[in-house]
Amino acid sequence: MAHPGIVAARNPDGIALIQAETGDTLTWSQLHRRAVQTANVFHRHGLRPGDSIALCLENRFEFVSVVWAALYSGLRFTPISTRLLQPEVEYILADCGARALVHSARAQAAAAAAGALADPVRSIDVDASDSPFEPDPNEAAEYERSEGVAMLYSSGTTGRPKGVWRAAPDAPVEELQPADAAMAAVYQIDEWSIYLSTAPLYHSAPISFLARMNRIGAATVIMERFDPAAALAHIDTYRVTHSQWVPTMFVRMLRLDDAERSRHDMSTHRVAVHGAAPCPVHVKQAMLDWWGPIIYEYYAGTEGAGTCLIGPDEWLAHKGSVGRSVSGPLHILDEHGNRLPAGEVGEIWFERSSEFRYLNDDDKTSESRRANGSGTFGDLGYLDADGYLYLTDRKAFTIIAGGVNVYPQEIEDALLAHPAVVDAAVFGIPHPEYGEEIKAVVQPAPGAVADDSLSAELVAHCRAHLAGFKCPRSIDFDTELPREPNGKLMKRVLRDRYLTAI
Repeated sequence: MAHPGIVAARNPDGIALIQAETGDTLTWSQLHRRAVQTANVFHRHGLRPGDSIALCLENRFEFVSVVWAALYSGLRFTPISTRLLQPEVEYILADCGARALVHSARAQAAAAAAGALADPVRSIDVDASDSPFEPDPNEAAEYERSEGVAMLYSSGTTGRPKGVWRAAPDAPVEELQPADAAMAAVYQIDEWSIYLSTAPLYHSAPISFLARMNRIGAATVIMERFDPAAALAHIDTYRVTHSQWVPTMFVRMLRLDDAERSRHDMSTHRVAVHGAAPCPVHVKQAMLDWWGPIIYEYYAGTEGAGTCLIGPDEWLAHKGSVGRSVSGPLHILDEHGNRLPAGEVGEIWFERSSEFRYLNDDDKTSESRRANGSGTFGDLGYLDADGYLYLTDRKAFTIIAGGVNVYPQEIEDALLAHPAVVDAAVFGIPHPEYGEEIKAVVQPAPGAVADDSLSAELVAHCRAHLAGFKCPRSIDFDTELPREPNGKLMKRVLRDRYLTAI
């Protein structure tokens, strides 16, 4: 099974997609027909294999049918966040060379961006009364069947987002791909599984998991937006077996009162997968105490440089680790490219990295790939004696204070362990003597008073758990820290805000 059409041939009336909030469903045959119809529309507009399209849609059935239309007809597709402003959308449309943009009626910024470019992009509104995407059960494929590929934009840490370019497969893949088969084996996924998709589909992991579930033939329950109580209810209502999360979702669910956390039947829930951002040890331990040994973690990225996995029992023996590499040997290197021993922090490099490049940015590509085929996400970490990887932070956010490297994630984890802290960000700001000093910005918990007394208490808390040179020199408070919907802290935005104010 490699796409909805193949699944539909075996199980035409089986449920492929469920809209969580409404209960609306789409069968495999309906999804396949919609994908064919959509691919035909692209073909009639002159799009051919290798051409680029973009989509700016909420979590809805049309998002999935557009993705499969591109995969069926050899197009390169770029999902765009519905939260972006017009100039941000204009940049991505121009950078990826999109010839068409599919959007919803609500995505007005995207629609305006498509028409504002010097070379306007064809705009297709799926909600318009004359939308060309009405499914036709008698529609036959008019396009050349070839494998399409995603070109996702990495949020990165500096500058504008970069498109991650990969070559499309040479020929249609009519069997389950090795990566999909391996994931299915690790997470025990089959065509009887029911998967809960909790995050925006325009992000890398949600869209990748969705496509894999579609290839395997598992039903997917799509949440329009994440709500902690609703997510638990959906597991109960739809008898969910598999799910995917980010750490901020865990934090929000753990804040629910005991009655809300225990009112739903979770007995069908066998595997919960999380990634996208580091998970504080105390948060993951609390989730394991609640859900039991069903929580699996991955470390990966849009670029596909490499992948680490860790299961619940492994994590309990190596708390804080993101696992061992399953995609080839992993090495920790210093700034000169020399391998570092266990316990020493350096840049994480994977051998046999998948082929990728950053669109229109050769310099960034050369920083992330080497001639020997190894690749990196630009993250820092260390290995323990058993080869388990522990992340410290992004290379770009390493603080150098008085010539000593300080890694913000360790400090953020310490702050998050305090009951008065909901969220925390740590970064360096200029210091006339030491080069940089450590700044922390904290989102206080409800009921906590954000004043000098709390600031002093948090610094004392850090000093009780960290070496003195790692502790914040100042702590500010904010009502909410900026995070992407996939849970990644927008630290660059926060840091730039503070640097501008200095």
